Amino acid sequence: MILLKESRTRRRRLGVAAAAAGLLAALLTAGPAVATPDPGDGPPAGKGVSKSTEAEVKAAIADGEIPGQDEIVHSDNIEHLVNIPKDALPGTNSDLAFQGRYAFSGNYDGFRIFDISNPKAPKTVAQVLCPGSQNDISVSGNLLFLSTDSSRSDSSCSSTTQPATEKSSWEGMKVFDISDKTNPKYVAAVETACGSHTHTLVPERRNVYLYVSSYSPSATYPDCQPPHDGISVIKVPRNAPEKAAVVDFPVLFPGEGPDGGGNPGSPTNPGVSKTTGCHDITVLPSKDLAAGACMGDGILFSIKDPENPKVIDRVQDNVNFAFWHSATFNQNANKVVFTDELGGGGAATCNAEIGPNRGADGIYDIVGKGDKRKLVFRSYFKIPRHQADVEVCVAHNGSLIPVKGKDIMVQAWYQGGVSVWDFTNSSRPKEIGYFERGPVTTERLTTAGPWSAYYYNGYIYSNDIAKGFDVLKLSDRRTDPAKKVRLGELNVQTQPDYFD
Repeated sequence: MILLKESRTRRRRLGVAAAAAGLLAALLTAGPAVATPDPGDGPPAGKGVSKSTEAEVKAAIADGEIPGQDEIVHSDNIEHLVNIPKDALPGTNSDLAFQGRYAFSGNYDGFRIFDISNPKAPKTVAQVLCPGSQNDISVSGNLLFLSTDSSRSDSSCSSTTQPATEKSSWEGMKVFDISDKTNPKYVAAVETACGSHTHTLVPERRNVYLYVSSYSPSATYPDCQPPHDGISVIKVPRNAPEKAAVVDFPVLFPGEGPDGGGNPGSPTNPGVSKTTGCHDITVLPSKDLAAGACMGDGILFSIKDPENPKVIDRVQDNVNFAFWHSATFNQNANKVVFTDELGGGGAATCNAEIGPNRGADGIYDIVGKGDKRKLVFRSYFKIPRHQADVEVCVAHNGSLIPVKGKDIMVQAWYQGGVSVWDFTNSSRPKEIGYFERGPVTTERLTTAGPWSAYYYNGYIYSNDIAKGFDVLKLSDRRTDPAKKVRLGELNVQTQPDYFD
């Protein structure tokens, strides 16, 4: 293990200039293939690189410019406590949720439950086989929810892949009873238009509402017809989850014609995804607010009436944002961090050629009051450590680290690792800690690294796409006050009021 106290800087550029220029051109001009985010239904496949790129990467490792293959490096304020490799579920690891002493790990093949009573030695409590990408996961009380965004033969956990052109195919939400963590029981399924890429909980005492994000309609898909410019709202009665059902489909991007009213994407806005729905939504129930990352658009909306969310403001960035992927409020609800998943989680974008403003975070202040609030851009943040051209790297899922008077986040960057950064000054964000592994291979561009990195009850938990479940300990005077904040439950896309 190498302990790095200072951020590494390149003494040379990785990858030949022509190859880098070609990648940049592809990211700027490519159509839907580049815009489709996150790995597919099967395990991520590597993409071969040129011999010259391979030689450059090997030379950079030999010179100590980047970590060696699978080598762990980190800042001196972060300690790597443990890694738990994949076990019965070999698929892509995805999102995380937490409840009490348990962590819930999504995987394209199902989900895994860990007992994290001792963060240095998590124990597997259950592994549930239930294939269907991307198995975005959340929990509330005795219920666990899984998103299925791949066309399946039916809603069972023994389903197989089936074309979306088939009317009988199924995509949507699955609901499990987790009263017994050692034996989760599948209790309900709700089909939703275009499936469920991600979902967000709006919990109430008697019911749980789910905002279901999905996209990419086609006239050839019977259950996913254009325009698809809204979200499905599911109501789940806590005492009768088998009665879960879609109660509304609010249109977030009204417009005439078959394409709705969202960002038109290319060729009007080259390199920008056409908005055909939302990728992810984060709600702040204590403030009745939500922020939507919706492909070519970022939106702010009110959820005073959870069944009828109302859009307050909408922004676009047609210069530097290719795909609005996720959102995070600060605690005071006067800022939102949006992420740009440039390359759809399948490209090496953390290099000098792509630069600091693409595949990055966009920091927006919320100004004004009530329904007149506006999102105002302030700056971009991107990890300052360039990655190799064989490493898929882009801004991904993260959470607040609860420190009063400060805006600090921990965030996953695929093979860019885990970054801890401060955006208290919206215009001058800065990294204050990091953890990462070296390339998985020097021969192929590979999707790997942390999908999600979240702070929960004193520790950082990371779900690595390929390597498994990691636990990190952050020791820093700037973040140490957060160790006093204890939560009984955490779904990051349902942001808590940490200090209520």
